[in-house]
Amino acid sequence: MATDFAAHAFDRDIGRLRGMLSQMGGLAEQAIHDAINALQRADTALATQIRESDKSIDVLQAEVEALAVSIIAGRKLVDGDLRDVVAALKIAGVIERIGDYAKNIAKRVPLIDGEERIEPISVIPAMARIAAEMVHDVLDAFAARDAQGAVLVCERDRLLDDFYDGIFRMLVTYMVENPKTIGQVAHLLFVAKNLERIGDHATNVAEMVYFAATGEQMPERVKTGGAA
Repeated sequence: MATDFAAHAFDRDIGRLRGMLSQMGGLAEQAIHDAINALQRADTALATQIRESDKSIDVLQAEVEALAVSIIAGRKLVDGDLRDVVAALKIAGVIERIGDYAKNIAKRVPLIDGEERIEPISVIPAMARIAAEMVHDVLDAFAARDAQGAVLVCERDRLLDDFYDGIFRMLVTYMVENPKTIGQVAHLLFVAKNLERIGDHATNVAEMVYFAATGEQMPERVKTGGAA
């Protein structure tokens, strides 16, 4: 009976952890979308709002960490359960960093505001959608303990890297041909790099999810985009 109660208590607590991580992820996704919308519309008010909203992600991170530590300290966990809790603890830190990248993008909006809008800015939203989808899908994979879902997220990172390389070349070419845009292009390169880093962090989370679900490290050939 005591064993059943302990199992029920753990299921309840890990469910709370997953719920808080999902909430953090939702806030991070929204921050990415809002940051790109602010960039496209030169909306400095929205950019300021994103920077303020980031505090909510920080608060949730602290709550996840407190609950995870409490679970680990309060009961003896079997291997699979311990992996889940440790993964949740690490994932919270990664999501917080993703939120910071979205905030960093928002900080660029006032620096670009007022300048003539250049054509390459219209390409960045497609890259942002891929990055946000990776964040969403990897947290779904964690909630479902879906190792294959984690693998699919890692495979998409190559697409995001290719997107970044293409945008980088486009922006550099544009800057060379239009020297007056150097300042604006530099900011956009920063934005694209932050989106690429969001993808890298989603991939890191995917590797944690894979390990939590299987007890094994994700095969290197999968992480590098090769055949599984």
